[in-house]
Amino acid sequence: MFKKMKSDLDAFLERDPAARNRFEVFFLYSGYKAVRSYRKAHWFHTHNMKFIARWISQSARRRTGIEIHPGAQIGKGLVIDHGMGVVIGETTVIGDNCTIYQNVTLGGTGKDHGKRHPTLGNNVLVGTGAKVLGPFSVGDNARIAAGAVVLNEVPADCTAVGVPARIVRKGGVKVEAPLDQIHVSDPVSMQICKLEYEVEKLKKELEDIKK
Repeated sequence: MFKKMKSDLDAFLERDPAARNRFEVFFLYSGYKAVRSYRKAHWFHTHNMKFIARWISQSARRRTGIEIHPGAQIGKGLVIDHGMGVVIGETTVIGDNCTIYQNVTLGGTGKDHGKRHPTLGNNVLVGTGAKVLGPFSVGDNARIAAGAVVLNEVPADCTAVGVPARIVRKGGVKVEAPLDQIHVSDPVSMQICKLEYEVEKLKKELEDIKK
């Protein structure tokens, strides 16, 4: 637990350009305080002292605005930058050296039982306001764009963007959008519409001639 707390502290210094020293991060950064409280709460949770675990996590939520369920499994080096409004569900699994920004939800859809929340690999970045909902995996080194709503698996080394999220980059290379075979325009229907327009036009001209 204490080794992970130290790695969390070092991670803020490495990835947050505003962090000046360990003293400042330890005492002033709400993201670090929330993760530090989670480490304590998780220890009590794994030793079947769940009331104390929840008390610690809820106390941290009131102080930091970040809610991390003590049952979540979080690796070393987690950075929650700014952090206000972050929610991490009970069955969430987060790998090492991940970065999460404010207003992120790692939650469930309400339809699943047991494993209900996502699994994030190592070195995953989740942008501001993103929602990752469901018991699927987000691969190592993946990037979730700000405001994205992710409802399906994201492969390793990919960038997901949009609502619902779609893969736009893989390994730093832009992914071309596949041809839509369903919503493509029907050429027969288009020709019929064109003919109907021409018929109506001829009818109007004929009426004008009769007059």
